[in-house]
Amino acid sequence: MSYESAKDAFAEWGVDTEAALERLKTIPVSMHCWQGDDVVGFEPKSGASGGGIQATGNHPGRARTPDELRADLEFAYSMIPGRHRLNLHAMYPDTGASPDRDEIEFAHFAPWVDWAKAQGIGLDFNPTFFAHARADDNLTLSHPDPGIRDFWIEHGRRSRDIAAQIGAVLGSPCVNNIWVPDGYKDTPVDRMSARKRLEASLDAMLAPPQDKKQMLDAVESKLFGIGVEACTVGSHEFYMGYAIRKGILLCLDMGHFHPTENIADKLSAVALSLDEILLHVSRPMRWDSDHVILLSDDILQMAQELVSADLLGRTHIGLDFFDATISRTAAWVIGTRNMQKALLRALLLPLERLKAAEENLDFTTRLVVTEEFKDMPFGTVWNEFAARQEVPNGQGLIRELDRYQTKVSGRG
Repeated sequence: MSYESAKDAFAEWGVDTEAALERLKTIPVSMHCWQGDDVVGFEPKSGASGGGIQATGNHPGRARTPDELRADLEFAYSMIPGRHRLNLHAMYPDTGASPDRDEIEFAHFAPWVDWAKAQGIGLDFNPTFFAHARADDNLTLSHPDPGIRDFWIEHGRRSRDIAAQIGAVLGSPCVNNIWVPDGYKDTPVDRMSARKRLEASLDAMLAPPQDKKQMLDAVESKLFGIGVEACTVGSHEFYMGYAIRKGILLCLDMGHFHPTENIADKLSAVALSLDEILLHVSRPMRWDSDHVILLSDDILQMAQELVSADLLGRTHIGLDFFDATISRTAAWVIGTRNMQKALLRALLLPLERLKAAEENLDFTTRLVVTEEFKDMPFGTVWNEFAARQEVPNGQGLIRELDRYQTKVSGRG
């Protein structure tokens, strides 16, 4: 089917494909740097992720240096329509020095900022509270030892400073997302004290004021992790309350909830109490397994909720998966494009008609329209979007992914 035929088919339902394509073009997705190197990072003596985070597999082509990772990212971006962002972790400095985490400065990440400016993309940031000797107990900001807490508080403060400088240089607010692995493998006796310590540490870390035009604070919960199966100090309830009280972003990671929970259902609920939301889009096959996202019902429902509830302007969309059993660059491309495809499908729905039927308690019409729309030529409209952005589709995409993978397979 031609694009013009698809355009006419949607127009019969009152849907403007051109408006949808224009809107999609403006929605950035923040790709995560850690997919490119299996969450290893570029710190001296780094090489193990820790903190309940593990990438499995040993597919050839892992990026070993900042330059290799940036080259891989440039290729991935060239296969993805639109203009996007990069989500950078603090364990990815590009410097000849060896700063510990409580000593990091903007200069250690300046090459990333220069690169992002040249590429015309925005940067987001994350302090790294795992894969470090002072996190071996799976306790950081909630650790009983005040010296260990102070170390991580300082790391968090410096990360916020770096994020603010990134935002100032690039002219786009840098989302600084805080996740800690803190918890207990077996059932604790005193959860309250741990959570009070976490709250006090966060308060100290977030106390220095930052300009929201340059940096946005976010906090991310988790259900449980490896080594913290019995209790996660930073639970969803803890961080939801904290984000609301402090007026900061709440990060909802699709892998950080029970497998039967639906992030789409949470969005409108938390949006009533929060100005902005951060999403980490992932695919939990068995809880937080961080598989590359598919164009699945979970992703489609989440995208539909973002559009239907008019949350796109208040939501920062980031990705969070890492798979070393497949081409790492292909994982980025597939995952990001699937996020875009889900958004496009949501933008192409006759939402006003569906909302009117629901308002009138006409659930039959709602069901019929929803099901009939599954047969609409969404793929044709996506192909038009990709063609206008001059990125390949179908067999052409596969050839480009294979070509690049062959190029990097010789990395040791």
